[in-house]
Amino acid sequence: MRAATQVFEGGFTDTVLNSQEVFRALMDAMANPGRVISVGDLTAAPSPLSSVAASIAATLFDHDATVWCDKPIKTSEAVIGWLKFHTGLELTGDPSNADFALISDIESMPSFDAFAKGTSEYPDRSTTIILQVSGFDGQQELTLEGPGIKDSQTFAPSQLPRLFVEQWVGNRDAFPRGVDLIFAGGDALAALPRTTRISKKEA
Repeated sequence: MRAATQVFEGGFTDTVLNSQEVFRALMDAMANPGRVISVGDLTAAPSPLSSVAASIAATLFDHDATVWCDKPIKTSEAVIGWLKFHTGLELTGDPSNADFALISDIESMPSFDAFAKGTSEYPDRSTTIILQVSGFDGQQELTLEGPGIKDSQTFAPSQLPRLFVEQWVGNRDAFPRGVDLIFAGGDALAALPRTTRISKKEA
């Protein structure tokens, strides 16, 4: 009974105001790569979906959104039920067909090449990948450069995909095609659009 109740509970208390707040944070994050923006606990989705990731989903997903979820999320009936109830999303088992991807287990996620990168004519037909992380105080510091960044920006999410820098170089080389990343932390979010240049911070 509790699992069934979780499906209907935990959404935005004020759908319009909360979604506008998260959308503004996302736009700020995309315009300023690597900037960590606080959003707080606006939702209470079932585990393993975090509050920030759920808030992003509730803001960006709708019945026209095709979403790929990793195994911990897609095997949770409560999470999938919550997402369907609060967003109306369409699920896909093919990451290359996804408008969005929800990743809770970064260590075992597919490579960026598995997701849609759009086309030269329609680069927007690519996947925006939402990565759940614990926070933004990780041990591996990255140096970011590019549009929206004055000089350089340090960025250190707590988790990163395998061979992240190497994968990102390939992703950026495909510009204007390529995936974009949104990091959903414990109480904040950040973003890396495909235009960002990334390198490991020198000691």
